Amino acid sequence: MWTKEIIDMILEGVLDTLYMTLVSTLMGYVVGLPMGIVLSITDSQGIKPNRFIYKTLDFIANVIRSVPFLILLIVVMPITTFIVGKSYGSSATVVPLVIAAAPFIARLVESSLQEVDKGVVEAAQSMGASTFTIIRKVLLVEARTSLLVGVTIATGTILGYSAMAGIVGGGGLGDIAIRYGYYRYQTDIMIVTIVLLIILVQLFQGIGMMISNKLDKRKR
Repeated sequence: MWTKEIIDMILEGVLDTLYMTLVSTLMGYVVGLPMGIVLSITDSQGIKPNRFIYKTLDFIANVIRSVPFLILLIVVMPITTFIVGKSYGSSATVVPLVIAAAPFIARLVESSLQEVDKGVVEAAQSMGASTFTIIRKVLLVEARTSLLVGVTIATGTILGYSAMAGIVGGGGLGDIAIRYGYYRYQTDIMIVTIVLLIILVQLFQGIGMMISNKLDKRKR
């Protein structure tokens, strides 16, 4: 049963899963990082409180996060087809992954920035630092360890989402598990894909925590 074709297919599934996860995480941060920063600074306790902006972004984040990923995957299929040209495959899966990941990442960023000591921010304000300077040189720097932990959490979550996309032909290990393990009752292939997914999650987790520990000033 474990022919060269099966092994090549699983290896390709690993590469597709890595592609979907890493690209979606990167693009998710392109949208989610600025969104999280704005949520943090426009909060009632932020450096630039703005109830309208905060409530608008808060509503958008809550609505998207409330929709189960499989449903979101189906709902955004027309958008996916418009952008990618098809609604299946690893590249197509990136679109709903980014839509689902961005508000989740924004919440992680918001939480990380809110952990920064208010005294440090107030000191920067008293010295006349601009909002942009405080964000770049105070908030992001002081919260870097927590932000990196957030990247690790987001990557693991997106990896799980990418596996779920296999139920609609999303590609990667999830697609292999569904097609062979579920529809064809080849339990051994399903077990291998599950083990590989666990290894990938642990790999991302280990790398992320190692880097965050090195950057954590409190552990020096």
